[in-house]
Amino acid sequence: MENFNTIKENIKTEIVVKKSKFICNLIKIESQQEAENIIKQIKKKYYDARHNCIAYRVIQDEKIIEKASDDGEPSGTAGAPMLTILQKNDLCNILAIVTRYFGGILLGTGGLVRAYSDVTIEAINNSEKIEKCMGQEAEIEVDYNNLDSFKHYCKKNNIFINNYIYKEKIICKIELEEGKKQRLIDDFETKKINLINLKFLSKKIIDKSIIK
Repeated sequence: MENFNTIKENIKTEIVVKKSKFICNLIKIESQQEAENIIKQIKKKYYDARHNCIAYRVIQDEKIIEKASDDGEPSGTAGAPMLTILQKNDLCNILAIVTRYFGGILLGTGGLVRAYSDVTIEAINNSEKIEKCMGQEAEIEVDYNNLDSFKHYCKKNNIFINNYIYKEKIICKIELEEGKKQRLIDDFETKKINLINLKFLSKKIIDKSIIK
């Protein structure tokens, strides 16, 4: 799986084109089932809208699953352009839903493509993006007097500590990029870092960096 971009937080934008209101919700997702559940929720929320068009891309079992729907708009005027925009921005694990309230003026196929594209692009441009990558979750055990040095090591090597359990020793759950796994093993085995135990748990998609 290659690195990909997604949004840090859900975002909503809207535009008005010839009295039709277009509302774009960009929503973070982790699975196809989650996307389908959210689509049902959004359609229920905007039950009085003429259309709720969707596009999503999500990584599942290390494969990209894509879906688009025009939801009653002329074929190819809504979902497909929205999906193309997600693809061009290398965005995954993201659901775009554009709700349209019809304003009484027909826009034509070209006008629909522009409107659905414009509101999706505006939402993307207004969002904060994060680069994601395949990573490893691990559990380490460390003495209290070595915790500060380990935290410094993690900061220096872009390793994220997401949980501390304080017992006789400290147990930390950490996340690191797949490519940094061997270095951590080597530093543990050569005592470059003073850990009591290191145990790798499972692969998971993790944050790599904020995209400015």
